[in-house]
Amino acid sequence: MSERIRAPAAAPASRQEAGPPAARSPAQRALAKLGLVRDIDLALHLPLRYEDETRITPIGSAREGEVAQIEGVVVASEVQPRPRRQLVVVLDDGSGRCELRFFSFYPSQQKAMAVGERLRARGEVRGGFWGRQMVHPAFHRADGPLPAALTPVYPTAAQLPQAYLRRAVASALARVQLPETLSPGLPPPPLQNHGQDGLKPLWSLREALLFLHHPAPDVALATLEDRSHPAWQRLKAEELLAQQLSQCTARAQRARLRAPVLRTEGGPGTLHARLLAALPFALTAAQRRVEDEIARDLALARPMHRLLQGDVGAGKTVVAALAAARCIDAGWQCALMAPTEILASQHFAKLVQWLQPLLAGRGQSVAWLVGGQKKKERAGMLERVASGEAALVVGTHAVIQQQVQFARLGLAVIDEQHRFGVAQRLALRQKRTAGAAAPGAFEPHLLMMTATPIPRTLAMSYYADLDVSTIDELPPGRTPVVTRLLADSRRGEVIERLAHQVAGGRQVYWVCPLIEESEALDLSNATATHAELAGALPGVEVGLLHSRMPAAEKHAVMERFTQGRIGVLVSTTVIEVGVDVPNASLMVIEHAERFGLSQLHQLRGRVGRGVAASACVLLYSTGDSGHLGASARERLKAMVETSDGFEIARRDLDIRGPGEFLGARQSGDAMLRFADLAADGALLDWARAVAPPMLREHPALARAHVERWLGGKSDFLKA
Repeated sequence: MSERIRAPAAAPASRQEAGPPAARSPAQRALAKLGLVRDIDLALHLPLRYEDETRITPIGSAREGEVAQIEGVVVASEVQPRPRRQLVVVLDDGSGRCELRFFSFYPSQQKAMAVGERLRARGEVRGGFWGRQMVHPAFHRADGPLPAALTPVYPTAAQLPQAYLRRAVASALARVQLPETLSPGLPPPPLQNHGQDGLKPLWSLREALLFLHHPAPDVALATLEDRSHPAWQRLKAEELLAQQLSQCTARAQRARLRAPVLRTEGGPGTLHARLLAALPFALTAAQRRVEDEIARDLALARPMHRLLQGDVGAGKTVVAALAAARCIDAGWQCALMAPTEILASQHFAKLVQWLQPLLAGRGQSVAWLVGGQKKKERAGMLERVASGEAALVVGTHAVIQQQVQFARLGLAVIDEQHRFGVAQRLALRQKRTAGAAAPGAFEPHLLMMTATPIPRTLAMSYYADLDVSTIDELPPGRTPVVTRLLADSRRGEVIERLAHQVAGGRQVYWVCPLIEESEALDLSNATATHAELAGALPGVEVGLLHSRMPAAEKHAVMERFTQGRIGVLVSTTVIEVGVDVPNASLMVIEHAERFGLSQLHQLRGRVGRGVAASACVLLYSTGDSGHLGASARERLKAMVETSDGFEIARRDLDIRGPGEFLGARQSGDAMLRFADLAADGALLDWARAVAPPMLREHPALARAHVERWLGGKSDFLKA
């Protein structure tokens, strides 16, 4: 279908002109859904690619396989009923003929391509028995001059035609004010040089945007595709600067906030000292170093904002417990929030074991808050939290619900923080002391934990407002895990190996990606696998665990597995983090090619926690194609080659890029759209160096720059 036929009028681009939601057209609502509500939003909505409609290729010269634009007169147009109903139009330009085939079409299109009409059509030229042809080309009446610039193709959504979007962008570009915000007197960004005349003058933002929306036909397309052109470089420099300015502003604002000073006199009678003495193991040097870093932050009167990262099994939970003990020693409460009930219950069990005997003598306790609690139990927990009797509160997102009121919340700990939305993380930070919503109220210290280590370039960019502590040492006694990659055709061998492990008193995880049949993805599901393994292992209890089970049922299954009663646990990825069963020595991951690299590493970390030799088997399927895709192959290769979580994270970043590595939920809407942290290190270094003096010397320009690029999204960077 031609995208130039029956296109609607351009939408109003500004928020003020858009009108109430009910009055908007589908295209206007689609614009808003894409976040294109301001003129600057549309101006920064850059093309995915370009089509060259600036020249006509003679039909006789068009080569098979190339995308070309042709122009000719319609000499035949008919609807053919067989082999399937289709509209066939023949164009002739004097040098040759080309068939245009449409398998879906409207009467208006048929009329527009009547015999005698002069048309331009653009598409891939195919060879056929009857000569050249194009299938579903873009077309329009040849009634105007050729464009002078390449035609942009924008990222779009349903009900938002390209023609509509092009007009909306062009209209916004004509209206938008783009005063320069790069501060005078500060070094300009180090743009890559092009041409033979040495340094290229710095492009203005308006010049860069106009060029990228409508590049000249003689530009080297490679410099647009790899974003090395000076116009792209200018935009990436501006974007990185906006991000760094926002991070620096957030850090400065945090420095002005008040937080409780969680410092107590040391001594054998403190909760911290008694917990340290009661632990059945000694801390590693890395744990001691990180614990000291956290203690120094907690002793300050401004809120800690620290990310604690460490590989799977590095011992982050005990560090969090010691931080909680310092908080409680100072007379304040601590909250720990985990993304799933299974992970929260694992934390609760450990913390109750370590802290409850010590808290009992102080008349305090550990409280438990999750979504599925009975009303009476929940009311009792809420009362203990509000009175301060619950010194430590462990739970899921239920911890941040409105009815939860803390007496004196001094420290908030968020585990697997990337699994929470930014709004949820902000909500926990804003859980201040009950009744203390007035200006100047204390804000709790914030400790975020992750077992997905953050590569250095990512930390420099997305976590510039965070202090990062790293546990780079595993506790002694962790058994190395051997990783094997096997085709699904060898499934029978894996089940035999599994039977030997169970016969030897060991336990096994078998992880599946789905819990029910899907026509879209022909994958084995957990229910079918559970039935298969139960039949293949008579006398062995095979458990089933998935996210749709009631909480009590999930808890009962995990309890039986932890106690050793269940020999094989068939599960979806609900066991990805936090589950600690030292007797489990084999992890089988079915359809491993469907999992992300960090997820595979997290799952592998569930074994190797005891003294027995442990293994992780990655079962993969090539499907109908007979081969693995490039990304899946890279992920599985990385899993076999290394067990270092930091190396895994680096490779994951290389494979997926920062957007997918972090996930939209983790970073809110503040993701980098244009800059590439791997390729644009020099621009990132420049932005990090320029942001602080720009805030000091040119604060108005800095505010305008952040507003232009982030609008109201900069709050997300504070989470």
